[in-house]
Amino acid sequence: MSATAEKVSVTVEALREQIRRLQAAPRKYLAALRTGVEAFDELLPGGGLPLGQVVELWGEAASGRTSLALRAVASAHREGRLCAYVDGPGELYPPAAVAAGVDPARLLIVRPKTAEQLAWSAVQLVRSGAFACVVLDLTRGPKGGGAVRLSPAEGKRLMDAAGRGGSLLLLLTAPEAPGDGMMRLRTEAQDDEGLSVEVVRSRQGGIGSRALVPWQALYPELAGGESPWGAELPPAEAVTVPELPREERASTEDHRGILWQRPGRDAPMPSLRASLDAGSALH
Repeated sequence: MSATAEKVSVTVEALREQIRRLQAAPRKYLAALRTGVEAFDELLPGGGLPLGQVVELWGEAASGRTSLALRAVASAHREGRLCAYVDGPGELYPPAAVAAGVDPARLLIVRPKTAEQLAWSAVQLVRSGAFACVVLDLTRGPKGGGAVRLSPAEGKRLMDAAGRGGSLLLLLTAPEAPGDGMMRLRTEAQDDEGLSVEVVRSRQGGIGSRALVPWQALYPELAGGESPWGAELPPAEAVTVPELPREERASTEDHRGILWQRPGRDAPMPSLRASLDAGSALH
């Protein structure tokens, strides 16, 4: 066995062992993630972002998409769950995540090398059942590319994976590249008033419902005149998973050990700055 092949085998087996430990950890049932931003949570059916579904946050840059996603991640962390963030633009700002309540020890950041690998990476993470919330940022592609639009086939795979894995998948999309078929919330900054959130697509109803989230509710740190970006992350060692060949077709039996579980276990992740290379897989 070559040195590269041996490295691949050791890395993948380490990830598999970690997921096996997470499967065995005790946890309580979780149906929805409440961000703690009251106006936003009340807009959603059930009073929170539902697990097992795909929810799209669609809007311009600086419209609050990422801030709401980080609040959802922080909510999962408060419940002792794990989350993953597929960072298309490669610009997730760690101090902002910490300021929003994100626990660095429970967040896996994935940065694929090409736009084509963004949706595929998210499917693997969601389908694993190990993460209560997975964020997929499609607002821009890797290496300065434009907004990434999902194909209908990719959208269907993501929705199927969320339903099977029981995870919440949050899509962050740009106006010119909306998603297809999933619940869509349009975000829009309203000058000094706050953030407007409108339900523009939902199978549960409520289309046209709108909420105004005051900036202070989204960024409570601003009330005291302090910057929300002041916190620093602890040092973390980057973890790279080498490229693996894709499977042509995965059998349902291959995932029997994880599909019937609820996501997000209690064990901490080893590093915030974990990065998966092209075609990386969790199992």
